[in-house]
Amino acid sequence: MPNRTAFFISDGTGITAETFANAILAQFEIDPRRVRLPFVDSEDKAHQAVRQINHAGQVDGKRPLVFTTVVDMQVLKVIKEHCQGMVLDMFGTFIEPLESELAIKSNHRVGRFSDVSKSKAYHDRIEAINFTLAHDDGQTHVDLANSDVILIGVSRSGKTPTSLYLAMQFGLKASNYPLIPEDFERRQLPPALVPFRKKLFGLTIQPERLSEIRNERRPNSRYASLENCRYEVAEAEAMMRRAGIRSLSTTTKSIEEIAAVVLQELHPERMDY
Repeated sequence: MPNRTAFFISDGTGITAETFANAILAQFEIDPRRVRLPFVDSEDKAHQAVRQINHAGQVDGKRPLVFTTVVDMQVLKVIKEHCQGMVLDMFGTFIEPLESELAIKSNHRVGRFSDVSKSKAYHDRIEAINFTLAHDDGQTHVDLANSDVILIGVSRSGKTPTSLYLAMQFGLKASNYPLIPEDFERRQLPPALVPFRKKLFGLTIQPERLSEIRNERRPNSRYASLENCRYEVAEAEAMMRRAGIRSLSTTTKSIEEIAAVVLQELHPERMDY
């Protein structure tokens, strides 16, 4: 279905609207042009957004799809009354029925953190991201005990992006630690990790895919050779089995899927939502 535009409108960043909308759109065999319109927090900005949406509809020849998480009722009214697209009010769809069921009014706050200067959850999230960056790729063993999750695996198996996703999305202090040839020669976990076995989760990957990824970084090197990748993956998987470390192949998994499995398996106590 070509020539259709999807708009994500919010009086905050628009990330919630876009994430939720993309999950819905993924159920259909379409690839619309996507436009995020954040910080639509006044009637004037709403009218500007409406003009952009209506213009897109005229150019496309089809009604735009408009996903909104706007909470200001006056701003939302402008969009609903003047927009010529199909408007899906995501907060109205879910929050109003919940207000009736719970018999309480929602906060109707803009965005995830209404005042970042006073939000403990926001500052905890920033702290988790800083912690995760400092503990990327085994850079330091200091404060490793404060990790909520420690990912292990060979180089380029997906540890860093998964760690950052866990920190940014869930506020978890996620360390990651590479398994290297010296570890394979000893045939046991690196000593720094042994005290934290319950926090460990292993990432593995098919050697062929690992070789492709490494060749993008270091073409025609011993590091990227298929023979070496097969050796490292086999040794890493054997080490995880011996140590009783739960693991997952990242070969065909998205970061979101990997993170979901890690959370399901480890059940970290502290998570922000």
